Amino acid sequence: MCANLLIVEDDDRVRASLRLALEDEGYQVEEAEDAENALRHLERYGAPDVMLVDLMLGDMDGFTCIRRIRYDHDVPIIVVSARDDTHDVVAALEAGADDYVTKPFEVKEITARMRALRRRAGGFAERTGPAEVVLEADDAAPLVLSPGSGIVRRGDERLHLTLTEFRLLCELAESPGLVLSRRSLLETVWDRGYFGDERIVDVHVRRLRTKIERDPSDPQVVVTVRGLGYRLDVRR
Repeated sequence: MCANLLIVEDDDRVRASLRLALEDEGYQVEEAEDAENALRHLERYGAPDVMLVDLMLGDMDGFTCIRRIRYDHDVPIIVVSARDDTHDVVAALEAGADDYVTKPFEVKEITARMRALRRRAGGFAERTGPAEVVLEADDAAPLVLSPGSGIVRRGDERLHLTLTEFRLLCELAESPGLVLSRRSLLETVWDRGYFGDERIVDVHVRRLRTKIERDPSDPQVVVTVRGLGYRLDVRR
């Protein structure tokens, strides 16, 4: 079954050429020329398999658009932008994007990133092991991870993690107490063969902590091991 994509891009020529190239690759493509139209599309038709979002959209910048999408949807989002400043990359990831590609780009790069994101999404059903893992025991509100169902909850409250955040937590939970380097996390969470910037791991860890830690400024579950990487401490 072909993937359903939504391109959010205000440049008519870029949007049209990207659509034609992706349709030639077998994708089903919809378009939105600005953020408001993209949000209306999601409200009317639901989330696509993947979204490609530019940062300079005119009516509403891409950062705000991504944050609004994240209120209701866990759809994988790839930013496609001419802005290549480190600050912009980090800000887009912190807003909720899963990946970032700078213009100009090769369509094959975009399709490779999308395939990696979709493999991650399909990885939920393939996971084995315990149905639930208690990451932080608490009589009132334990922190529980359900790898097979894609759910994390704090007590009775379900925590809304993005696909990348969830995969990151699962990878750490598979090796509790062991330090995992940024490079190893890039290769497993972002897909083997991914040669991205290791700072993408730091950004997603920060976002994950805001959702699962009682005090993100003093993390107790996902711990930084300076100079080495990250470790998950199961708290009984």
